Amino acid sequence: MLRRVRKTAIWLGIVVLAVIATIFVVRAVESLQGPPLSLWHTFVPDEMTVAEMDGSDWDGYRAAEDRIFQSVHDNVTAKLPQSDWDDHNRYYADSPVYPGGFPQDFNRSFILTPDGTPRGAVVLIHGLTDAPYSLRHIAALYRDRGFVAVVPRMPGHGTVPGGLTEANWEDWMAATRLAVRTAVARAGADVPLDVVGYSNGGALAVKYTLDALADQRLAAVDRVILLSPMIGVTRFARFAGVAGWPAIFPPFVKAAWLGILPEYNPFKYNSFPVHVGRESYQLVSALQTDIDAAVASGRIAAMPPVLAFQSAIDFTVSTSAVVRTTVIGNAANGVPAAVARVVAAGATDEVVTPLGVDYPRDVYSLSHIALPFPPSDSLYGAAPQPEAEFGVSLGNIATRGENGALIVGLDTLLRNSSNPFYDYMAERIGEAVDTP
Repeated sequence: MLRRVRKTAIWLGIVVLAVIATIFVVRAVESLQGPPLSLWHTFVPDEMTVAEMDGSDWDGYRAAEDRIFQSVHDNVTAKLPQSDWDDHNRYYADSPVYPGGFPQDFNRSFILTPDGTPRGAVVLIHGLTDAPYSLRHIAALYRDRGFVAVVPRMPGHGTVPGGLTEANWEDWMAATRLAVRTAVARAGADVPLDVVGYSNGGALAVKYTLDALADQRLAAVDRVILLSPMIGVTRFARFAGVAGWPAIFPPFVKAAWLGILPEYNPFKYNSFPVHVGRESYQLVSALQTDIDAAVASGRIAAMPPVLAFQSAIDFTVSTSAVVRTTVIGNAANGVPAAVARVVAAGATDEVVTPLGVDYPRDVYSLSHIALPFPPSDSLYGAAPQPEAEFGVSLGNIATRGENGALIVGLDTLLRNSSNPFYDYMAERIGEAVDTP
């Protein structure tokens, strides 16, 4: 019997090694194909450490940010070979999509301050590969309601994709804590504190909220707003780092990247390193541990209200990890009028509310990335106003033409990038904010 068990274990070991070897070889071969790495992939800006962020304030963070962006200019933009002088390259200084040429570079952290005495504070945390730009509309909504809105740039973001090859989730948590300290200092400790998280920022928002329940030194959160929150990811995400193993050998360095694409978006990376996928999984794992601990200790009873919005079809995160009580869709088959179907917590009856807009005929679903952007958003909107304010309008880009003419796949360009029901979402957020 023992001999049989040993044989089984040996065969299992052989199978595991064969699978690992196959993955290694496939990834190594894939890394030899496609475009080469560019300066924006290989340069890694020197970000603040966790200890430095925990000991700093907003002015210190912004000063470090200025140094980081100057280093990107000096080491990437100023050194671009002529082959990269392209009108659609965000790192080319004469390109229409060069962020440094805009009146405001939304890759950088910013604060919106209301007129008069603040009646609240809010911290808005963007998602993976993203930038503070993605939450500018929600930040303005809060500002217009009397809140100080603090929108930090997460370390590794907004500069070059290479920055994400070393950034980790502890860095992002430190930046979140710094932003909360800033919001409380600007608005006062006696007013409500909200935290808004988009995608990966949703995990950071919930984790900070739970951390504050366990640590009285952290400012307590009064309300959490989540957009496409990354509360759950697939089980296979834990093995994301395996894809980068061949990169330890110089000829296969590109294996450290899951995607190497042209960087034509001024406020979001298109290229995606393996490392940051692994870090996102580590963040979600740490969050799940915190949730379990909060439940076991009873602290979860003090969890503030959470209002979450998510596309029912989401390629990026697990939709089952978020409880849904309101579903938006068309009224009936063949009827384009959009309605909200609401089942209140603890209830069984459905309440149907017309939204006053039609479900767009050219859209079959929302998407993970669409939620924070109204149709009028100049960069991502289906009806941008003004058009190409930031050098390009990606939400209404033409996708019909000859095969092979596009430098990026149609799956990227056809993904819905704005929310036709943004006004309804904003109304729901506004109602929550106006509720004492």
